[in-house]
Order: sequence, then structure tokens, then C-alpha cells
Amino acid sequence: DESEWPPVALLPSYGRGRDAPSGRLSSLIFGTNLTDVVITGNNGTIDGQGSYWWKLFRDNKMTVTRPYMIEIMYSKHVQISNLTLVNSPSWNVHPIYSSDIIIQHLTVFAPVDSPNTDGIDPDSCTNTRIEDSFVVSGDDCIAVKSGWDEYGIKFNMPTKQLVIRRFACISPSSATIALGSEMSGGIEDVRVEDVTAINTESGVRIKTGVGRGAYVKDVYVRNMTLNTMKYVFWMTGDYGSHPDAEFDQNAFPVIKGINYRDIVADNVTQSAQLDGIGKHPFTDICISNVNIKLAAKPKGVQWNCSDVQGVANRVSPEPCNLLPRKEIDCPFPKDRLPIEDIQLKTCSISGNF
Repeated sequence: DESEWPPVALLPSYGRGRDAPSGRLSSLIFGTNLTDVVITGNNGTIDGQGSYWWKLFRDNKMTVTRPYMIEIMYSKHVQISNLTLVNSPSWNVHPIYSSDIIIQHLTVFAPVDSPNTDGIDPDSCTNTRIEDSFVVSGDDCIAVKSGWDEYGIKFNMPTKQLVIRRFACISPSSATIALGSEMSGGIEDVRVEDVTAINTESGVRIKTGVGRGAYVKDVYVRNMTLNTMKYVFWMTGDYGSHPDAEFDQNAFPVIKGINYRDIVADNVTQSAQLDGIGKHPFTDICISNVNIKLAAKPKGVQWNCSDVQGVANRVSPEPCNLLPRKEIDCPFPKDRLPIEDIQLKTCSISGNF
């Protein structure tokens, strides 16, 4: 019953709705200005009955933005765990403008052709931990965001101190982990390790473009196991997709300090597509200890690079000449972020419903 989904205010860092500019609808589970939130369910299932909304979207009948499954705003100490989410109308889990977040033991299922069913979208959040979770979706399994063009630049709230580990993904047309494309508040200090992807378009993808401004910096990735991928490494500097025509065409994003190490990939079509921005290259890229086995019919050019700078070591197939060989192991931080020492809270409810 669509009337059961009340409208809520537009997000200030986006300036408009994602599906339609005029408004958006409340999520199935929604909260704002909260402290100490625990959403858990002994691996119980929440069904978003998304096919109703997917059809409206595909038929261009959405006049507002579809609901998400779970959205928590302006909150702190949020824990979401031990749940299975199926068939979300759009994004599944969207913490935004929040801090001290743990997402653990979450399973997300949506048809791989369902529109915009991102798994987990930390958005302008600080101190977040995502671990021991599995996503099958029609969009990015994890999408890290921080606002859209001039609205995100003005709101100026980055996503930072993000830990992702022991995570698995299936998404044939999207990324295991996407940084962007809406990253206009900035993304920094992202630590990714022990990730598995199967039949997924790309590993950790950076998506940005002129007008986004801000930065993606200090990203550390290690221990990825990939199988049946279109790309292992993918960076896009011309993503486009603007909220309106008012974006600043001189707002160039800064992409630097991107580190990948200890990656094994099999059945890969193309090792890398790395496209920076002319006169504003992506810099300080480091790739080390990577073994890529190609598909039966791979692309002829395995490393397609432009407007990027960095180094590589012990990488097969041989990287492009913009990533010259240097005897180096790409760094991964040895310190711990505050969220890593927070214990997961649990609660239980029993009875007949």
C-alpha cells in the first residue's frame, strides 16, 4: 500500500531525489537523531516486496524516490546485525550523517537485474565497520558515498574511518565496493581486507567526475579473491550523472593514495581500466602482489590507463607504463580505528506474533 510510505525531506547533501527530483519516501525502517540503535533478528528475514517499486521505476512512473529498506540519519552508536534482507525497493541499508556504526552478519538478496538495489551504502558517516556479510544485488554490493556535486560540496561531510572485512559479493553488472560516484563531501581512510567476489563486474571501483569536487584518498585494500570478473581494477574520472546543470565545472576531485595488495583473480576479461581526469590525474596509486588469470576470450589490451600516476610490483599481467615497476609492498595501516574495538550488542525477542 503506497500510502503507508510517507514522504520525508530531501537529503541536503543530494539536493533532490535519486529517482525523481521532487521528493522521496520514508524507508521501511527509518530513524533520525537517535543514539544507541540496535536492529537485529537472529537471522530473521525482512522482505521489502521490491518488485512493485521496480516495475514503477522501469515504467518511468516514479514521481518521487523509492523507499530504502533501512535508513538511519543523524545518529550515533548504530548496530545492524544478524538479518537477511530480500527484495528492497532500492538501496538496502543507508546510514547517513551518522557515526560509530557496526554492520555485521548481514545477508542481502535481490535479483541481479533489479534496479539500484545497492547492498550497504555508508554515506557521510564516520567510524563505520562492515564485516562478515554477503550481498547479491542488482547494483554495487557496497557503495561508499558523501553527497552529490554542489550539494555535497556545500554540506561538506565526508565518509571516513571505514573498515570493510570478511565480505562477499555477487553482482554481475556492478562493483564489489564502489567509492562514489556521489563523493562530494570526500572519502578518506578506507580499509578493506579479506573480500571475495564471484561473477561481479569489478573489485574496488572509484567513480567520480568533473563537478564532484572533494577527494578520495588514503584507501587501503588487501587480500581479495575474485572469480569471473569484467575488471579487477577500475577507476572512472568521467562518470557524469549530475543532479542538475548547476554543478561547478571547475570542481575537480582529488584522487590519491590508493593502495591495492595481495589479490588473486581468475577468469578475468580485462585486468584494469584506469581513467583519471585530464590535467587532474589520479596520483599515488600503488598495486603489489597481484596475480590475474584471464578468461578464455580476454580483451586485447589488458591495462588501459590514462591520466593516472603510481607504481606496481609483482603484478601479472604486466601493468601499463603509467604504473612503472618499483620494489615495494603497498602499505596497509597497522593502527586500529576506534570502531574496531567496539563490541557488538545483541538482544532477543521471543513469543508468538
